[in-house]
Amino acid sequence: MTIDCIFCRIIKGESPANFVYKDEDMVVFHNIKPSAPIHVLMVPIEHIESVNSLEESHGKVISKMMIKAKEVAQSLGIRDSGYKLILNVEKGGGQVIFHLHIHLIGGWEKR
Repeated sequence: MTIDCIFCRIIKGESPANFVYKDEDMVVFHNIKPSAPIHVLMVPIEHIESVNSLEESHGKVISKMMIKAKEVAQSLGIRDSGYKLILNVEKGGGQVIFHLHIHLIGGWEKR
């Protein structure tokens, strides 16, 4: 089965994105339709459809994404003023792209 996933295409360099961070496990890039002054998406390289698809073997990358969130927030200048981490799970939970991702949003009040 071939997966037609915009995030997989971005990861492979087939679709453009404004990257903030990337390594062998994850990428972080600006959302093209931001819902806040700062809105980036933290996406694992491995195609995992949603939180409901997580397995024990994904623990390392999920932990890394959570730890990396504070570093990304720092680099974007919102760590101290505050930010939100949002995971939408499945269609009823607001998930639109079925490749697990964390929305890191903030920037309403920078200190």
